Amino acid sequence: MPGSVPLPLGLDTAGLQVPWYFRCPISLELMRDPVTVATGQTYDRASIESWVATGNTTCPVTRAPLADFTLIPNHTLRRLIQEWCVAHRSLGVERIPTPKQPADPDLIRSLISQGPALPALRKLRALARESDKNRLVMATPETRAALVEMAFGSAAGEEFEAEAMAVLAMVGMGEAEAVEVVGREGRVARLGELLGGQGTTLESRVNAGAVVEAAAAASGAEARAVLGAAEGVMEGLVALVEEKANARAVRVGIRGLFALCLAKENQPRAVAAGAAAALARRVTAEARGRRSPRSPRWSVSAGRRAGAMRWSPAPGEARLLCAR
Repeated sequence: MPGSVPLPLGLDTAGLQVPWYFRCPISLELMRDPVTVATGQTYDRASIESWVATGNTTCPVTRAPLADFTLIPNHTLRRLIQEWCVAHRSLGVERIPTPKQPADPDLIRSLISQGPALPALRKLRALARESDKNRLVMATPETRAALVEMAFGSAAGEEFEAEAMAVLAMVGMGEAEAVEVVGREGRVARLGELLGGQGTTLESRVNAGAVVEAAAAASGAEARAVLGAAEGVMEGLVALVEEKANARAVRVGIRGLFALCLAKENQPRAVAAGAAAALARRVTAEARGRRSPRSPRWSVSAGRRAGAMRWSPAPGEARLLCAR
């Protein structure tokens, strides 16, 4: 077939060739979710999203600047690829599934524009939980800024605040949003209250911890020091590490401590709050085989810094290094 290239190794399709226009120009693999960018070029969604996420602002094929980063599903091409897969099923080609499309940006903007409306926030939370693609669509500066205001500046009540904090924890923050949180004493104090306060639900504590981690990760050393010095923050993160039946709580606690301890001022604060002891108890429990197979696994890392410990989370999660 003219203009075709061999299929990737690993597919049981010896001698079969894939039309070049079914292949992503970036990965050179058969496209599963073809999308078109502003220049008119089509790519596989995962490949072009990775391209943009690494800071590229041009079209990979034409090298022309991308006027915007909207990805338009190419339904016609996807159907052609699916038909081609079906036609060659006898040669071992599996039909690519119809991908679930990410949330409509207009829907996200509509929900955000409703202001302090609990049903709208619950819908946003459901969308954020649904997929990484939805969270990527939601992670715009406008949406994140609105969520910060709802989580900290709304007078709509604790339930509304908790919902907004939960969505913000999933969507994350950029540098501008982190400044809006860390730069206001009342907001930092509120995070400390949620993390260390009596009577706070575990879910609220975990979400507050995730917001602390996101703010610290997007900030410099000075801002991290401010967060680490806030009453209740270090102690609250350590308490999350100690949770025995909630893997997300442990993960958030460790990531929060790690992000804060990138500022040297916070390292002795973490030790004083019991972080080293909490990690040691985790290591001891693992060594004695008291943890279930699906629980987070801990091991001592042979690092240059004394007291460094490496956490190996459940499969699929990135390894984190937390220094005492």
